[in-house]
Amino acid sequence: MSKLDQVLILDPPSDLRFKGPFTDVVTTNLKLKNPSDRRVCFKVKTTAPRRYCVRPNSGVIDAGAAVNISVMLQPFDYDPNEKSKHKFMVQTIFAPPNVSDMDSLWKDAKPDDLMDSKLRCVFELPSENDKVNDVEATKAAPMMNSVKPEATAAAVPVAASLDDTEIKKVLEKCKRLQSEMNKLAEENRQLKVRWVDRCSIYISN
Repeated sequence: MSKLDQVLILDPPSDLRFKGPFTDVVTTNLKLKNPSDRRVCFKVKTTAPRRYCVRPNSGVIDAGAAVNISVMLQPFDYDPNEKSKHKFMVQTIFAPPNVSDMDSLWKDAKPDDLMDSKLRCVFELPSENDKVNDVEATKAAPMMNSVKPEATAAAVPVAASLDDTEIKKVLEKCKRLQSEMNKLAEENRQLKVRWVDRCSIYISN
């Protein structure tokens, strides 16, 4: 009898990626989805059990349901020249009715009833550009915070002085216009007087 194909849908399907730096715990997620109409038991294994913490590492997925698994890589000294050889395997089996003793289920399972999927671990370090951007952003943030109050405080008197200057200019312009209007009114009055005088002379002649 040929081996059964994996019934679960894994996301990601083949690689578990861990992004450094690895000075602290790095967590990645693995989603297991059961598209079948039967309950499925699962178990997660790794070639490096001391380096990882998996929660949950086993369980039962109902028909049409899914479960999210957290895979936590423990801190370690990363060597970029050393390629990771860590691997994970998701082993599954269709759950019998009223399953209760999971240990006995896996122990007594027939090889032909088991399904499995393998994933490799990939370690990624942040690029140099990411590091530079993070440092620049960290430096820029406190500088911006410290400059803002000073810039705001300095802008207030400048704006006020500009307003005063504009007001003075407007007032002076109003005075000039008023003076010109008075001058034009006086000239108009004089022209009327002269016109009346000329008319009087013409009539008298």
